[in-house]
Amino acid sequence: MTVRYAYGISTALLLAGSAATLAGIGPAGAQTAANDSAVIRNLAPRAGAPMSFADLTEQLQPAVVNISTTQRVRVNTANPFAGTPFDGLFGNRQGGGGEQTREAQSLGSGFIISADGYVVTNNHVVAPGNRNATIESITVIMPDRTEYEAELVGRDAASDIAVLKIKANKPLPFVKFGDSASARVGDWIIAIGNPFGLGGTVTTGIVSAIHRRTGQGAYDSFLQTDASINRGNSGGPMFDLNGNVIGINNAIISPTGGNVGIGFAIPAEVAAPIVETLKKGQTIERGYLGVQISALSEDLADSLGLEKNEGEFVQRVEPGEAAQKAGIQPGDVIVKVQGKKVTPDQTLSYLVANLPIGTDVPIELIRNGKTIKVNAKLGKRPSEEELASNSFDPDAEENAMGQDEDDGTSAQATADALGLSVVDLTPAIARQIGVPSTQKGVVVSTVDPNSDAAQKGIRRGFLITSVNRQPITSAADLDNAISRAKSSDRGAVLLQIRRGARDPQFVAIRLQDK
Repeated sequence: MTVRYAYGISTALLLAGSAATLAGIGPAGAQTAANDSAVIRNLAPRAGAPMSFADLTEQLQPAVVNISTTQRVRVNTANPFAGTPFDGLFGNRQGGGGEQTREAQSLGSGFIISADGYVVTNNHVVAPGNRNATIESITVIMPDRTEYEAELVGRDAASDIAVLKIKANKPLPFVKFGDSASARVGDWIIAIGNPFGLGGTVTTGIVSAIHRRTGQGAYDSFLQTDASINRGNSGGPMFDLNGNVIGINNAIISPTGGNVGIGFAIPAEVAAPIVETLKKGQTIERGYLGVQISALSEDLADSLGLEKNEGEFVQRVEPGEAAQKAGIQPGDVIVKVQGKKVTPDQTLSYLVANLPIGTDVPIELIRNGKTIKVNAKLGKRPSEEELASNSFDPDAEENAMGQDEDDGTSAQATADALGLSVVDLTPAIARQIGVPSTQKGVVVSTVDPNSDAAQKGIRRGFLITSVNRQPITSAADLDNAISRAKSSDRGAVLLQIRRGARDPQFVAIRLQDK
């Protein structure tokens, strides 16, 4: 079992640790998809609350499988007799600890998508449990308990999708992907899977939300359901009442690890093209714009004078990447990509990552209150590890500024409005805070711990280089910028800050009333 933790709430990937299966219910025509429209038409319940899901389940269930992996895990073991005359009697002549291996198993779910045996599941179902583990074998277990050794055809960790292949001496029952884009909140769904190793378990519910974000990267857009989903359901199908797979059950949010009615599925519109690429033995390559972004919060919107809290704010533009070549600048707000609005439910990363490399993308952005349109030719998205290493870390170690510099102190306007005191940047201070002597700006000398600036992570020794995208070189410049923002009835100002040799970052600070 793998568990993700976020803000005190565990997001549990749905693996199980025991092996037990139940026989499937009823056969399905092997040469026709189990969810073929001609077959389903007479089986699907009428609109409204169905009296029973039995006929639909009987048709679909033969194509849903259990997946078992056997793993070999390396573990270090301590020698209790190290340093004694008995050292070496237990296979470790060097003293101290040794390395042994043990066997581990995991269980999940999957579904067959072709008569010749291609199977879709989650990547984490067939991935090693940790870096000391290797997968020895993958077994696909049919509802009638028939077992097949499976080959891993392809996997994609970013989307958490994997494709397997099994060989049978007969055509297999299979199901097809549907149109998750047509799913509506309140629609009935059926989930079939292998919770806790029980096998062949069917639960029902509704679509609770669409485009649900859980903080899981570029493919952070899930279908949410209240159907009972537990460990072991991961990789199983979510069906609509037409028998189409509209999602791949993926994770739950739960304080206890058990089902509390908040489950997530990868939408078919995301999964289907990835599955087709993996079936061909190809790796997934994603589009990349080359910007570091942050959500357009209420404070940011106020500081920019924007009426609508839509779009995403460009913190940094990566040199040589598509955004820089297209003329996108730090401080821009990207509001549309290919005519699609950038929103909290449909993020810039999601929109761009789902486009092929080399795509010419029209982008609409706001700069200094004006709408600008540019075109960018997308590059290749780096790995998640590479992206993480370049991200802004607000908890990183800070440079401390000396206590003996106090000339050029800011006036009362800045202290009252931002809860900050600043000093002009001198060559001596530049050396202490680790910035070039040619750098311009003012340096934070004190921070009111109760201010919004303190809550946003502003600390002593930070360099402020611009206010509302206008460069500043002195404490007086900062005071004047604050006064202009107040006279324009803005509730916040946009500061560009720098910490040592790090790249500049934009932070919106709410103005205080004194």
